[in-house]
Amino acid sequence: MAVYNYDVVVLGSGPAGEGAAMNAAKAGRKVAVVDNRPLVGGNCTHLGTIPSKALRHSVRQIMQYNTNPLFRQIGEPRWFSFPDVLKSAERVISKQVASRTGFYARNRVDVFFGTASFHDEQTVEVVCTSGVVEKLVAKQIIIATGSRPYRPADVDFHHPRIYDSDTILSLTHTPRRIIIYGAGVIGSEYASIFSGLGVLVDLIDNRDQLLSFLDDEISDALSYHLRNNNVLIRHNEEYERIEGLENGVILHLKSGKKIKADCLLWCNGRTGNTDKLGLENIGIKVNSRGQINVDQYYRTEVSNIFAAGDVIGWPSLASAAADQGRSAAGSAVENDSWRFVDDVPTGIYTIPEISSIGKNERELTQAKIPYEVGKAFFKGMARAQISHEPVGMLKILFHRETLEILGVHCFGYQASEIVHIGQAIMNQKGEANTIKYFVNTTFNYPTMAEAYRVAAFDGLNRLF
Repeated sequence: MAVYNYDVVVLGSGPAGEGAAMNAAKAGRKVAVVDNRPLVGGNCTHLGTIPSKALRHSVRQIMQYNTNPLFRQIGEPRWFSFPDVLKSAERVISKQVASRTGFYARNRVDVFFGTASFHDEQTVEVVCTSGVVEKLVAKQIIIATGSRPYRPADVDFHHPRIYDSDTILSLTHTPRRIIIYGAGVIGSEYASIFSGLGVLVDLIDNRDQLLSFLDDEISDALSYHLRNNNVLIRHNEEYERIEGLENGVILHLKSGKKIKADCLLWCNGRTGNTDKLGLENIGIKVNSRGQINVDQYYRTEVSNIFAAGDVIGWPSLASAAADQGRSAAGSAVENDSWRFVDDVPTGIYTIPEISSIGKNERELTQAKIPYEVGKAFFKGMARAQISHEPVGMLKILFHRETLEILGVHCFGYQASEIVHIGQAIMNQKGEANTIKYFVNTTFNYPTMAEAYRVAAFDGLNRLF
């Protein structure tokens, strides 16, 4: 068994692990990264964010081709199989892996491929893919092992027609009908993807509203457009049992309903990847979902061990995970690069997409904050008309007395890009955070960004 000494060892090479490793390396520390795959990138690159967003992009292009009258001169509408569309995602994954492999090489970060577990508070044992066991000793260790789909014991995930959000990427055919159990972010995104491929979707939600953390108007808009694309949404339902058949799946609900489809996609929660880390050897406890508790500096209950990304829970976004990892390393090496990550925009890649930051109307009303609303509907925006993307709106919530921007909510084409303009102004100090910025600034025309100017005028016109 070889023994290697490092300043910092990072477990996981997803966004959090990469962010941690790069920051520690830039601070002049000797760094190693361990990943249980033979390739870097983590679940984000191989199973989650990258493949699902690449799938969504391809499906959206297909939908655009099939609904744009201009393309009728080329030919009739076309439908593509799920495996065909998945090929575009595979190409993106390979490019991402190549890029990220280069990051580690350029920054002189050693990468070990294998399964890591704690021997003690400063020692990690790695069972490499070759079977060789290596021992890594470090002053500080950062856990960034990510998460995986939650799998209840009473659901047979070995059945060939029952999938979770990881195994769905191995689907080798296009089902005619699919049940998606769980209407959170992942479930809603896959409902968009499959319905865009012409698949009939039953989306099962155990709450009374889709993505209830969103602004009510945005949530309602998403529900409408999913239903408009043949997604049948069933609210306030819970499964009693899932019956796998030779030619399909029957979902038995506690309400007495039964639904049959070609296959079922389970999208109900995630679990932290902590069960194989040997945390019991160092006294770190996890919650019922396998997540590690950290303080605002991303330090665990063991002073030299930190954690970041999905393995600590909220917000479970690749964007936040990268910043959390960087901050965890900043805390570990004390190079003044730490910040507590709480200013996180929501990015939901349904079709159309959704993004928001700040407070929604429900929260402001409950807090009795006097706010006003400014809206810009995309159907009136020149760029949206040119792009044949009329669906959507930008909504700005601002204080009616100070004019401070309190929240930005966007639904439609390029929503996840548009939101960052509002985020930048919201982060300005004092009187610089004002809706007047958008009426006193010249925007390129035609752009989607000019929706801010339209929404600002709309909101200011409501004041008296």
